[in-house]
Amino acid sequence: MADPQALRDLWLRQYHPAPGGGTTLVCFPYAGGAASYHHPLSEALSPGVRVLSVQYPGRQDRRAEPVRTDLHALADEIAEVLSACEDGPLVFFGHSMGSTLAYETARRLREGPSPEQLLGLVVSGRRGPDTVRRETVHLRDDAGIIEEVVRLDRGSAALLADPDIAGMVLPALRGDYTAVETYAPRPGARLACPVSVLTGDADPQVTAEEAAAWAGATDGAFRLRTFPGGHFYLNAQRDAVNAALAEDLAAFALPARV
Repeated sequence: MADPQALRDLWLRQYHPAPGGGTTLVCFPYAGGAASYHHPLSEALSPGVRVLSVQYPGRQDRRAEPVRTDLHALADEIAEVLSACEDGPLVFFGHSMGSTLAYETARRLREGPSPEQLLGLVVSGRRGPDTVRRETVHLRDDAGIIEEVVRLDRGSAALLADPDIAGMVLPALRGDYTAVETYAPRPGARLACPVSVLTGDADPQVTAEEAAAWAGATDGAFRLRTFPGGHFYLNAQRDAVNAALAEDLAAFALPARV
């Protein structure tokens, strides 16, 4: 196995110190996203919570590496990193593709030597893993992929109109869409930890029923909260989402964890 510190430095980003943080929040970005998306969340929760954001291959300082197109293989790699790092109790938070990846990583930790390390899972903007939609965005041409991204996040339109920027992000977008659209859950035990779901009331990617389907992923407690907005509701609802995460972190740490 590679050196644990080298693995941590490669895969995880910590933007703010948290010397007194007891629980570590591990954030999984959306398709095409990067670790820096969670910088504002890290700032909001520090210094009481250590926030780590996963940096997937193929973007920002890892742009020279090949993008992973198999979500299970990516979850294997991330689980190895987190198992090797001594960060104490963990809570996972993912948005969109990051939700499914966080879930699969959580399943691997559940089967590992320290399943109690994971206190809870918070998922956002993604339907339950056992729900099925046929999606083929990854098969579109570059313009088609950009069209889909803009449909979900109109704030990205001006950025992606720049050919240089579009050229930099398209490989990661195509690879991530391939990973998430070809994903299928494998048989296995349900999670034991609590699962909390955050969703936008106008998200075209997730119906209320699909969000509620996450209840079937765990034998632990389940909570669903709905916010105004579409797929990237959390951009406009940043303070409310930060508060919800802080509430979940406190709740996950309580009952049998003291």
